[in-house]
Amino acid sequence: MEKSYHRRSIRLKHFDYTNSGAYFITICTQHRAALFGEVNDTLMQTSDAGKMVEKTWCEIPLFYPGIEIDTFVVMPDHIHGILLVGAALCGRPDDDPSAHCGRPDDDPSAPCGRPDDDPNKQGQPQGVSPTRLSVGNLVQRFKTLTTTRYIEGVHQSHWPAFHGKVWQRNYFEHIIRNEKSYRLIQQYILDNPRRWSHAQSAINPPPEPS
Repeated sequence: MEKSYHRRSIRLKHFDYTNSGAYFITICTQHRAALFGEVNDTLMQTSDAGKMVEKTWCEIPLFYPGIEIDTFVVMPDHIHGILLVGAALCGRPDDDPSAHCGRPDDDPSAPCGRPDDDPNKQGQPQGVSPTRLSVGNLVQRFKTLTTTRYIEGVHQSHWPAFHGKVWQRNYFEHIIRNEKSYRLIQQYILDNPRRWSHAQSAINPPPEPS
């Protein structure tokens, strides 16, 4: 299977990415630069830049109704996450404690997702239709916003400079087709820090159910 750093298109030619469904997303930094922290003793220690990326991902449901986030992890040079498009149809199994956004050691008092009780949060920007926003459009907006915030961090907080771009041009996506695959991918994401090694940090797709 093609990896996210290939230049040619890795999208399915005839698939409608605005369709309701669950998508496993991987986005890598340019040149696989370790911009977002490091793994110490199988635990991911996010830098301020990594925390910014995590926060931006967790804000997605605030601005794009109909899109929700599920299990997610920031790694030194990439992120993994599950996006739910048309979340009213394929919503997150809230009774599953493994289905969450963020690192396994996140503070449960700082939930990730839509704070429905916050009256100061704004909804969907005018002119954006949540039913027609494709996964590719959403990933591009995420890249653009995190790049802008990273540049601010470089100027204001002396974050490590990046070379050319924060993110690689493309991204890896896997359409989650059934519940068994969904659970395997959730566990794959949660296990990512434990599998990490600088000698073997290639991005590989999660296993398919047999």
